[in-house]
Amino acid sequence: MSWIYLDNNATTKIDPAVLDTMLPYLQESYGNASSVQHRIGREANQAVSTARHQIAAKLGCKDNEVFFTSGATESINMVLRGIADSYTKKGKHIITCVTEHKAVLATCDILARKGFEITLLPVNSEGEIDLQLLEESIRADTVLVCLMAANNETGVIHPIDEIAQICQRKDVLYFCDATQFIGKQDINLQTLPIDILTFSAHKIHGPKGVGALFIRRKSKPIQIPALISGGKQEHGLRGGTLNVPNIVACGKAIEISKVNTQIKIFRDRLEQQILARIPQTFVHGATATRLDNTSFIAFRHIKSAELMTSMPQLALSSGSACASGLLDPSHVLKAMHVSDDDAFSSIRFSLSKFTELGEIEQAIEEIVATVEQVRSLSPVWKLYKNGLID
Repeated sequence: MSWIYLDNNATTKIDPAVLDTMLPYLQESYGNASSVQHRIGREANQAVSTARHQIAAKLGCKDNEVFFTSGATESINMVLRGIADSYTKKGKHIITCVTEHKAVLATCDILARKGFEITLLPVNSEGEIDLQLLEESIRADTVLVCLMAANNETGVIHPIDEIAQICQRKDVLYFCDATQFIGKQDINLQTLPIDILTFSAHKIHGPKGVGALFIRRKSKPIQIPALISGGKQEHGLRGGTLNVPNIVACGKAIEISKVNTQIKIFRDRLEQQILARIPQTFVHGATATRLDNTSFIAFRHIKSAELMTSMPQLALSSGSACASGLLDPSHVLKAMHVSDDDAFSSIRFSLSKFTELGEIEQAIEEIVATVEQVRSLSPVWKLYKNGLID
């Protein structure tokens, strides 16, 4: 059995077209984009402008609303810390959700220790938020609502259109981490009133270490100070020499990204076969609106770590790549009221445009056989079979 990669929510294979686009800026056109006094510097500068335009065209925004960062984690830190610093006269209240990415939750923890009040919206058993509770939670001193577009573990999609409308009515800024959403679902910021949005290139078949931050131009400018001070790069928002090859690749990756309807067919095939052929399995967030490429499946009465170790030819994960190595169960699943046992028994499958049906079929057969083998040796499974545990 050949190697099969099903961990695309962690990172994706770089598209050959993206690699071809960035290589000249590592080899021939290697100038500093700020060195516009000579030709090679101007070539780099123009390449950055082209990438900025590619992103703006895909998102439905203006070129001067797009800023390059090292990725979503940096952008999240810049926005949360920057808004907190700039809007204290209005208030010190931020709203987010218990299932947000660790970059959001960890930064909010830091802000809480500095005196900010953080409202963590709960989710139901399917990972969905209550929009009425969101609206009721917004106060006069609320400076920001930070809610992701799609969850990186379960693939559950938040209703970002309704969230944006609520924030607009309440006159509060809405920051959306769209890292898992971009490239998998269409988005148009001309009609969707999100104020701030971020994504990372390596989730859409671009390189690691680059992403973009959208900040809407408004009559009253959104105040976000630089997280990294230095020169006047990115209109003073982010100091430091621009990573031209990665920026070029980021622009190309989003330009060629498109919704892939075939992925859902493959994902559904995977789920249907596993649930039909392996007892005591279920999909987290099964009835919620989810990304077409994502399935987080619980294999009850067996540890996911043991199962994945027994299938080294399959690249899988037990949740967020940012939480790898932690001994705690997934914070996303715990927020969805999943037991520790079921959380530790769960494996995330995430597909990409490069995933083939033959790979899905091979993975199904390997998973079915391995679960049966591992369970046959498990005392916990024997207890279940004998009716001693549920």
